[in-house]
Amino acid sequence: MSSSPESGVVGLGERMDDDGKLSLENLNLDELKTLVSMWRTRSLNAPSPVQQFGPCGRIMKNSAMVITVQDPASQRLTWYKNPLSVLVIKKVRDMSVLPPFIQLVRWLIQEKSMIVFVEHSVMEDTMLTSNSGFMEIREKLKSFQDGKDDLTDKIDFIICLGGDGTLLYASLLFQKSVPPIMAFHLGSLGFLTPFKFDNFQQQVTNVLEGHAALTLRSRLRCIIVRKNEDKEKPPLNLLVLNEVVIDRGPSPYLSNIDLFLDGKHITSVQGDGLIVSTPTGSTAYAVAAGASMIHPSVPAIMVTPICPHSLSFRPIVVPAGVELKIMLSPDARSTAWVSFDGRNQQELCADDSLRVTTSIYSVPSICAQDQITDWFDSLAECLHWNVRKRQKHFEELSDLTHSKYDDALDSTSKDNYLLTTD
Repeated sequence: MSSSPESGVVGLGERMDDDGKLSLENLNLDELKTLVSMWRTRSLNAPSPVQQFGPCGRIMKNSAMVITVQDPASQRLTWYKNPLSVLVIKKVRDMSVLPPFIQLVRWLIQEKSMIVFVEHSVMEDTMLTSNSGFMEIREKLKSFQDGKDDLTDKIDFIICLGGDGTLLYASLLFQKSVPPIMAFHLGSLGFLTPFKFDNFQQQVTNVLEGHAALTLRSRLRCIIVRKNEDKEKPPLNLLVLNEVVIDRGPSPYLSNIDLFLDGKHITSVQGDGLIVSTPTGSTAYAVAAGASMIHPSVPAIMVTPICPHSLSFRPIVVPAGVELKIMLSPDARSTAWVSFDGRNQQELCADDSLRVTTSIYSVPSICAQDQITDWFDSLAECLHWNVRKRQKHFEELSDLTHSKYDDALDSTSKDNYLLTTD
């Protein structure tokens, strides 16, 4: 288990014995409180497998391939210098978000003395410019235009107000390193937005002080390599947080695409298309197409067919380190279309290829509680996962049976009484 520097628990590893056990006798009260708040009985990572198999077999050691993976449960935010700038992204065309947006921005400027960036369209929004509260702070805001202004190294922190689309947009804006994202649920679904806006001041202050757990949401690096494209022009290269979708677009014909994994032909997909998704995207389009839901801390890529022309074509999960290549089959009747997190639709023609790998640039999503609690709360609240009527206990069934039996006896007794008196 590791700890953040701000927690006050420093050098715990040095105080463990040879068995990896930590003596609590030498910890002060603050260290004990921090340990209790961070304590997990098990790591989110699977235990390291035994390297020896029977009397003779073992894994060949290769120091170049050894990597260290931090337990996701111990991933906590820390700032090596105080954050000074914040990007606030709000849901568009939603009047209900305007009062929280103005309240948050005013507080960040006046109470936290932060430099606040917003989209250029926000500055010209007629619903905001007619608001006197917004006009008081409008001149203190900095704006940017998507596709024109480079935000790299300008933003320390991101706050999203709205639904999952605001977090996807933040991912799109930062195609390399992404600042920590704090997402408030003010939209319709909000699977990726764990924070409630009530008491936002305390919640934002806690994050700015470094008291927060992180979920590192992996992204997919998607590159389209075209056969007839100018070699001097760089290929389309995008990072997606949810999924890349290959479908038949406007064509009435089936999609017919070949799927390769690390250069090996795996299968040909005949159907409406194919979804390649991250674990974060497993609860989006993929789950609607029949895929499993995967926790975002699991290193994996999901491959899910869309309405395949084969009842045996089930969704699969492959290791996060592989490269997928998708091409039109030689006998395809039409082209295919590719979209990236629902944007930037591109046509995939014969001999073009789409390469998909896991990116090194993940999205650091700030947790309201922790990685496990946030995810299962979202499953329950947003997807109503495993909601059903409770099965009755035998005693309840017995009571119900006796009650019906007694009612039947009463009814029979009344009928017999009427027959006798008649």
